[in-house]
Amino acid sequence: MLAAWIVFEAIQRLMTPEPVMGSVLMGVAVAGLLVNIIAFFLLHGGDREDLNMQGALWHVAGDLLGSVAAIAAALVIIFTGWMPIDPILSMLVAALIVIGGVRITLQSAHILIEGVPAGLEPVEIKADIEANLPDALAVDHIHAWALTEQKPLVTLEVTAREGVCLDTLRQDVKSRLEEKFGVSHATVEVRKSVG
Repeated sequence: MLAAWIVFEAIQRLMTPEPVMGSVLMGVAVAGLLVNIIAFFLLHGGDREDLNMQGALWHVAGDLLGSVAAIAAALVIIFTGWMPIDPILSMLVAALIVIGGVRITLQSAHILIEGVPAGLEPVEIKADIEANLPDALAVDHIHAWALTEQKPLVTLEVTAREGVCLDTLRQDVKSRLEEKFGVSHATVEVRKSVG
């Protein structure tokens, strides 16, 4: 919505140019840049895997780019008097805001539809457990999803070899999932082999 408003205003200013005071624009842009640099460094130390943090960082980065674009526009206006530079750079910043917004929206949608997180393909989980845990005869019904970017979840069923302690195998599977795939929360159903 913000990007659409920026583009609309930029087109209006291209169609009906208004004089811009380059020195005033420069002062406001420099002040905005300083504030955005401080905000960016405060947020930059946070968890970069967190989707909320990514959204906040992208928002501040968009504001920071807007300040840089305004400084560039002010310099062009002061030295050349060419007014269209301001709305043109505004549209460029709007495009960058849209790109970041779409990326974060797609990541959020992937979580909401319980999409399989990167690196947790059921085929790979099955192959890894069956290859590395000799007591696991077969692995089936694997479902991987995430509540957040940092909290992948897995449920699966394991068929144990005859005579194996089911609780020990359950713990071995959970340990393997955490060690190999970074899954700290798994629901593992272990059943005895039939026949």
